[in-house]
Amino acid sequence: MESMEDFKDEIERSFRKIKEGDILTGTVVGIEDTYVLLDIGSYTQGIIKAEDLSEDPKFSIRTDVNVGDEISATVIATDDGNGNILLSKREATKVLSWDKLKALKESAKNVTVTISEAVKGGVVTYLEGIRAFIPASKLSLNYIEEDALGDFVGKKLDVRVITADEKDQKLVLSAKEILREKADEERAQKISNVEVGLVTEGVVESIQDYGAFINLGNGLTGLVHISQISNQRIAHPSAVLKVGEKVKVKVIAIKDGKLSLSMKALQDIAATEITEEKIEFESEGEATTSLAALLKKAGF
Repeated sequence: MESMEDFKDEIERSFRKIKEGDILTGTVVGIEDTYVLLDIGSYTQGIIKAEDLSEDPKFSIRTDVNVGDEISATVIATDDGNGNILLSKREATKVLSWDKLKALKESAKNVTVTISEAVKGGVVTYLEGIRAFIPASKLSLNYIEEDALGDFVGKKLDVRVITADEKDQKLVLSAKEILREKADEERAQKISNVEVGLVTEGVVESIQDYGAFINLGNGLTGLVHISQISNQRIAHPSAVLKVGEKVKVKVIAIKDGKLSLSMKALQDIAATEITEEKIEFESEGEATTSLAALLKKAGF
């Protein structure tokens, strides 16, 4: 049978002295339009008004809180006038969340957030109840126009904490690092299917002093060094190539996830094929070396 000793902790907790500023953790036992009720294991219940639950303007007491949820909140009054302890989750969040946010920054852990609004230079979301800013430059691998920021509102985004400054109340997130890693992984997977010796077609994407970058499609780009463009010595790649031009290239090396291409190698192949065809033709009969000899052999 259970004894008083078995309930010692519960009894002590129910009669402990609660004061303003304490942070209590309770279980949601009731939800109304303007407040939630918490069982805080005390002689009375805790109450959190709707405005003290979250700073997120899109927060909904009916959809974002469920019976059974555990909530940590700060005591702002030991009696709300009706015998309940008045609590604030927003106040507790300010104290507890920054430690979590700093830990997230240190671990570089991915978290998922929902974008709340677009503002100048980026978007706003909430993480651990704290307002966070994501600069436009950290939303995508591509440049985002100011008037396109609204397209992100309501969308979920995987991000990392890059700034967690409690003193200045500055929380900055970024999706760019995650997107870059995913792109690198996808590129590495695609490159693993490419073999040295592959001959393919691509489009000249850009021209530099040292060579030209060729877009091979499917997210792959390779470099044709200036020395691999032509058998003839050229002063600059633009002397032979122009942006947007379709060219055939051969993969001659794959190193550190980068593709080295050659156009010259295909010119060498073409020259070899012509030589082989000539040799094969001559092997059928007497070797000939001049147009006059060929005409004589034909009976002219």
